[in-house]
Amino acid sequence: MLTSLQNSLVKQVRKLHSAKERHKQDLFLLEGTHLLEEACAVDYPLEVLFCTQEWQTKHLQLWQQLTQKCDRLEIVSTEVLHALATTVQPDGVVATARRGIHSSEGNNPGTQSVQFSGLVLALETIQDPGNLGTMIRTAAAAGASGLVVSEDCVDLDNPKVLRASAGQWFRLPMATSEDLKATILQAKNAGMQIAATVPKATLTYWDVDWGKPSLLLLGNEGAGLSAELAAMADVSVSIPLAPGVESLNVAIASALILYEARRQRRN
Repeated sequence: MLTSLQNSLVKQVRKLHSAKERHKQDLFLLEGTHLLEEACAVDYPLEVLFCTQEWQTKHLQLWQQLTQKCDRLEIVSTEVLHALATTVQPDGVVATARRGIHSSEGNNPGTQSVQFSGLVLALETIQDPGNLGTMIRTAAAAGASGLVVSEDCVDLDNPKVLRASAGQWFRLPMATSEDLKATILQAKNAGMQIAATVPKATLTYWDVDWGKPSLLLLGNEGAGLSAELAAMADVSVSIPLAPGVESLNVAIASALILYEARRQRRN
């Protein structure tokens, strides 16, 4: 059992709390039983698993699955587990996994590459991990084909993004685009309708034909979609707001449009 916070592996994994170290080590954290269950369900490759003795005893079936999927498993003290986790009250298990499974290249084992078909979200400079995780969860629930983020968005594998996605992170094809303009052009050349969310657009989101293969552009929480990307759209849409209301949260805005698209396609 690992009990020392000075253990070299413990110290290395604790560093993954920072984005800089996640990039440097090419690893990220998976925290909690639910995320580990979802990872197992899709055979997501894992590196090292840390859990308390109590957690192992309570989750023997999952433990058996994880012994087949992890390169290394370690029983740790409650103190060490709390140090490894980013949450205030971890439920007893943390694992590391290799970054880049969700990438723009699509050449890593387990990659779900984003196809230019159906409805795909393209997100520019989203900064709040809770918003990104919520959009991943909602996109998966509404049957979207995938999600692409600009390179300056919060990392797809930020621990808060994973938690906010409620496990749907593993089920929605996603990619980070090094050049979102180029990605939009690719989608357009593939025959997709490019739709931009713009506050002063004359069309409301329910006036658009979402039955067409569509790439939906959504922008930063404060600044919105950049003029450069908005200009690339075939159609611009707005969400009607009551007088005095300036804007909607970007995750809420995406949910409204995703479910309007789902309603249209079901009809």
